[in-house]
Amino acid sequence: MEQHLGGGYAQVWSDQQVLADLDGRTVAQALESGEPPKRVWRAVWAALELPASDR
Repeated sequence: MEQHLGGGYAQVWSDQQVLADLDGRTVAQALESGEPPKRVWRAVWAALELPASDR
C-alpha cells in the first residue's frame, strides 16, 4: 500500500477506508480480527484498481 499511496496516506487509508470485500471493515480492523493478510491484500488490490502485476 505504501508503494501506491505513500507512507503517511497508506496508514490513514487503512484505518479509515471501509471495504465491502472485507465485510464492511477497514484494512486495520480486518487484520486485527485475524483476517489472512492475503485476503486483505486482494481486497485492497481490487479497491485501488491496481495492476495485475501487483496482485
